[in-house]
Amino acid sequence: MLSEFNGDFMDLAAEIDRAVFQALEEDVGTGDLTALLIPRGKTARASVISRENATLCGTRWFEACFRRLDPHSRIDWFVQDGDSITTGQKLCDLTGDARALLTGERSALNFLQTLSAVATQTKLYVSVVSGTGAMIVDTRKTLPGLRLAQKYAVMRGGGINHRMGLYDGILIKENHIISAGDIEQVMKTAREVAPREAFIQIEVETLDQLRQAIDAGAEMVLLDNFDLDQLSKAVDLANKRLGRKVILEASGGVTLESVRMIAATGVHRISIGSLTKNIRAVDLSMRIQT
Repeated sequence: MLSEFNGDFMDLAAEIDRAVFQALEEDVGTGDLTALLIPRGKTARASVISRENATLCGTRWFEACFRRLDPHSRIDWFVQDGDSITTGQKLCDLTGDARALLTGERSALNFLQTLSAVATQTKLYVSVVSGTGAMIVDTRKTLPGLRLAQKYAVMRGGGINHRMGLYDGILIKENHIISAGDIEQVMKTAREVAPREAFIQIEVETLDQLRQAIDAGAEMVLLDNFDLDQLSKAVDLANKRLGRKVILEASGGVTLESVRMIAATGVHRISIGSLTKNIRAVDLSMRIQT
């Protein structure tokens, strides 16, 4: 959730500047040769149109691309991040230096299309599990250099964030358990080394491992590739074994077709790598007005 990573998101402006600088640097290089076809100082107007139904996200990255090239450019939005958009809908009007609009077009649309894709995918999953109480959670399977942006997009789509990286939470996986000795020992060590604000989660692959994790004091457990029957048994086991709540998170092979059934087992969270990994850019178009 946003509150989990408030420090990172408070610095979103700096992250946007970094990402936009890098995107323009790799695209523009020593200069946009094609933009030289346009007379210097000419002002132009443009609009962005949606070519499909989607959930919008990435407006601040989009704006930053043009403002870096033309600080006086103006962008008037008719929608905001998190809004549903439809085919043929005009999303914004732009006014600014013609060369700057043409130079920034691709990078700006790349951000807007990619982040809208993440928000759209997330909102689909969130809508499917509506009413079950299960939360849709992202993972670290993000595009290199765009983790903060994609996790922001997950939130705009109604999902929640897992840990931002390796530094703000402990997720104990199979290889950690093997290297540390066993579940009891690795949980003990985790509590000793974890900063106060970091959560501790352990991944299990069997119901027996779940019992061991609960007995070792686990408060958050990742159920890796459990089938529906195993998930139901895991929920029942956790409810019977403890007087305290253990947060159960299902993960592995989750699809739009299966997510509702997974949520119906009673798990609290469902983590889905495809929210940020297997995405298709939303079809958006920017057109200069004549």
